[in-house]
Amino acid sequence: MDAPINAHSFLNFLAYAGTGIGVLILAALAVSLITPHRELSLIRSGNAAAATGFAGTLVGLALPLHSAISNSVSLVDAAIWGAAAVVVQVFAYLIARLVAPKLSQQITDGQVGAGVFYAGVSVSVGLINAAAMTP
Repeated sequence: MDAPINAHSFLNFLAYAGTGIGVLILAALAVSLITPHRELSLIRSGNAAAATGFAGTLVGLALPLHSAISNSVSLVDAAIWGAAAVVVQVFAYLIARLVAPKLSQQITDGQVGAGVFYAGVSVSVGLINAAAMTP
């Protein structure tokens, strides 16, 4: 009987999980660099709008990363599709700013509705992004 987990499968897990988490961190940093407001500083000061929006960003990024890892044929393939997902999410944020030009200031001011809108855009685009990554 074969063991369900062996050294090779565990090393693959570590490689894919590490790549996914690494891309997620880099993507979150990229998104935070393009936003006029400083999410992490606002979150540290207790701004619920920033926390909600950034949580949506993380989920919106993680959804297509999940799909990229699940459907990839290699670690490099997963990383490339993960990077493509990041680009789509960044464009989604930029479009959201066009639709709601005061979004960043509203988040800075702690208006939770702006954070919820930002989170909703991130998650909905992340879902579509993930669904589009088919084998």
